[in-house]
Amino acid sequence: MAAETVPGQALKTDLFIGGEFVPAVSGKRFATTNPATGETLGEVAEAGREDLDRAVAAARATLESGPWASMKPRERGRILIRAAEMLLSRAEELGRVETLDNGKPIFESAKIDMPAAADALSYFGESADKLYGDTFPGRPDAMLLTLREPVGVVGAITPWNFPLLQAMWKIAPALALGNTVVLKPASLTPLTALLFADLLREAGLPAGAFNVVTGPGSTVGQAMAEHPGIDKVSFTGETGTGKKILRAAAATMKRVSMELGGKSPNVVFADADLEAAAKGAINAIFYGKGELCSAGSRLLVEESVHDALLERVVDRAKKMVPADPLHPKTRLGALVSEKQRETVEAYVTSGKSEGAKVVAGGNRASVDGKGAFFEATVFDGVRPDMKIAREEIFGPVLATLTFADEAEAVAVGNSTIYGLAAAVWTRDVKKALRTAKALKAGTVWVNAYNLYDPGLPFGGYKESGFGRERGRYALEEYTQVKSVWVDLS
Repeated sequence: MAAETVPGQALKTDLFIGGEFVPAVSGKRFATTNPATGETLGEVAEAGREDLDRAVAAARATLESGPWASMKPRERGRILIRAAEMLLSRAEELGRVETLDNGKPIFESAKIDMPAAADALSYFGESADKLYGDTFPGRPDAMLLTLREPVGVVGAITPWNFPLLQAMWKIAPALALGNTVVLKPASLTPLTALLFADLLREAGLPAGAFNVVTGPGSTVGQAMAEHPGIDKVSFTGETGTGKKILRAAAATMKRVSMELGGKSPNVVFADADLEAAAKGAINAIFYGKGELCSAGSRLLVEESVHDALLERVVDRAKKMVPADPLHPKTRLGALVSEKQRETVEAYVTSGKSEGAKVVAGGNRASVDGKGAFFEATVFDGVRPDMKIAREEIFGPVLATLTFADEAEAVAVGNSTIYGLAAAVWTRDVKKALRTAKALKAGTVWVNAYNLYDPGLPFGGYKESGFGRERGRYALEEYTQVKSVWVDLS
């Protein structure tokens, strides 16, 4: 693979504060690289606490005075819808940047992620004036009502696996409801967030309503959680990091919502359409290189169809060959970093040492001798107590387990600290609904996997977090409820 640039698009590498791109006060910068080649894409400003203070001050000023504070909800919505149209028209351009920064196939970033981000932005733009308060007729001597008001300055901390799409699930509802936002994108993938800031400015968003501070989570993310000027933190990422943020946020009693890790069960019953289930299992674990919090990383198969299903899954997995992420036919790109590849490799070694059998993949890969690639890997003979069945790998590694009946499927499916997503494959609608109700997960697909809609809420049970993104539930996350008592006596 040759070194790639972004034709016609100058990358943005400074912080975005108060409507302007500015360097960090310290002058520090850090490199962001292409994981498919190891080449540096740019040197990005590394924010410190002083820079965060500037961003929060800009967000607070815009929240409390100026055009954002006085703007009608419908006008806020128009700006977001305009931005959504611009984003959709630039999907190829922004998708290319995301692929270069993250390593995911261009097919995913340009054809799926960017349109989905635009869809979310449009959905919440249309929702800007559609969250209502209530009136209560319980007293003849008073009028009792509730108001929905912005929660304030929102600190959004987002991951590297879906850099712009995951950010949009926070940015769009927060802005639609009149909040202002300070975004800290993942240090590994900061580029599309900065380009999107420029797009929002072009769409007419007032200065200070949206700010981007790039830098390490250990300093900038921690400072956001502690900052007294931030009213709410919305975090997506690893569960251990989420716990640290939660502890830091407690000092100022700020609102917090979190979408964290997962070890999602993909349950296939004997009466399922095995061809569809095999295709679904591949999509569940290998889309996005397996770097999904909702990945169907545990394939639970009823014993009587284990061999028939696994044969289909292994055959498909062997065709998932790591390749140049910029090639339009590539479906398995590079992992986000060499460090992440080392993590995945360590889990594969652990699975082997505990007695699981590799039936597909299991090895590092490269393209033209470069890149943090790893083969699509399938384990068989996995027990629920194995490390690869308990811990989130965040890579293209599938653990296959078996069950005898519906009760065992549910028990094994729920035998995890996580509860983000799950799926059920069966032709029996009653069995599907029973199992969907019994699985402890925020999303359960039936005869499908990895399908999303901006109107359908997403979030977790247990240590997969709390709060919901998308849909009307997300609107509630970004508002305060005020009760008003009007005396009529």
